Amino acid sequence: MKRALSLIAAAALCCLAASCGNSASRLKRQILSDTLMDRVDSMAQAVAATGFSAGNVYKEVWIRDFNTFMELSLSVMPEVQVREALDTYFDFQGEDGNIPDAFVEVSDTQGLGYNYRFCPWRPNLAAHKNTVETDQESSLVQAVAQYVEITGNVAYLSSVPTAAPADTLDAAQPGATVLEHLCDAMNYLRNCKWCDTYGLITGATTADWGDVQPEHGWGVELDANTHYTIDIYDNAMFALALGDLARLCHLADADSLAGRWQALRDTLAANVRTHLWDAERGKYKPHIYLNGSPFPEGFDEEAIYYHGGTAVAALAGLMTPDEVAAANAAMVANVAAAGAQSIGLTLYPCYPDGFFANPMMGAWQYQNGGDWTWFGARMIQALVGFGLLREAYDELRPMLERAVADGGFYEWYHIDGTPVGSGTYRGAAGVLYKANRMLREAASE
Repeated sequence: MKRALSLIAAAALCCLAASCGNSASRLKRQILSDTLMDRVDSMAQAVAATGFSAGNVYKEVWIRDFNTFMELSLSVMPEVQVREALDTYFDFQGEDGNIPDAFVEVSDTQGLGYNYRFCPWRPNLAAHKNTVETDQESSLVQAVAQYVEITGNVAYLSSVPTAAPADTLDAAQPGATVLEHLCDAMNYLRNCKWCDTYGLITGATTADWGDVQPEHGWGVELDANTHYTIDIYDNAMFALALGDLARLCHLADADSLAGRWQALRDTLAANVRTHLWDAERGKYKPHIYLNGSPFPEGFDEEAIYYHGGTAVAALAGLMTPDEVAAANAAMVANVAAAGAQSIGLTLYPCYPDGFFANPMMGAWQYQNGGDWTWFGARMIQALVGFGLLREAYDELRPMLERAVADGGFYEWYHIDGTPVGSGTYRGAAGVLYKANRMLREAASE
């Protein structure tokens, strides 16, 4: 009898394995034959072929956006133009290594209110930096790493990117190579944004990955009213950049530098787990405050789930496979509870009305509960990386469907699905294009 039961159990397991195998095969065939993905890719390439600004309502070329459509740009734009756009950030790099947010034609700066910086050998351009956020340096390193990986142009790392005449070079960085510029950028974060108490980098209080602080009507400049904090998004971006820089140093035969950056990345990762991961709640803490919270006493900010920062943490390898699966389940549940359309939901629950002085940051608005493909598709990329293809495909499709239905790539969506902002938002196009490519490659294995 026992032998018979064992044979029955073995047969059942074989049937289950065969069923799972068939299901996986069907999923892969479905992905590879999905014409919706093809259509969105074509739409994305058409948008990327027209420039590098964030979208049709923007004149600036933002590095945090450019980083997320680098692969897309290189699929349709001449390599030299992509490289020249990257070079521009180095020409506007600060003496302390900081990288600006964006550059723009001088003729397009009127009335925007930024504190601009200028470059004598780039007389037609100006640059500005949102000092509230701490992701510009990390974004540039990641962008260059993608450029080198996709093009194979390792020589770019030893090139001198500046367009300056030899007699006008910045005395602080005369003739610096691309790799040296990147190291300067990472040193800026380590030297100027580092908190010794936690071994993590700092920024101002924002909603998840956002760049608007709550204390002011615009909210993009640090000042005496700023509440400094540590969050997962900035540190996950830094971890990604440090890993990328270590690999770039290896490619450039600078192994000692590679070891230094990899060691810092490993230290940072350990500190993220020690200080930012909330094991009891199974999520990342919204903030570690360094000089108090800007929000009312008694407000339970710890209950807020940050979708965007969590997605970047997963991409940075700061979560286990089980944690990524649980995070995805939590995001799906949050989307259902909010009545939103995709896991691009910024955070849940949102901050109440009036918590941010900027009127764009009311409840369920913009970075405070808006639905952003720009980050939702990054979570899709993370799911693919962790082998969760069914979840990735099922959760990607709502974002693909609305891009086609709305005839473009909108900056963000209200939770009811109403599109808002630029309809040619290249960041959204770029992350969908990359998610599609990653899914197809996984399905082809």
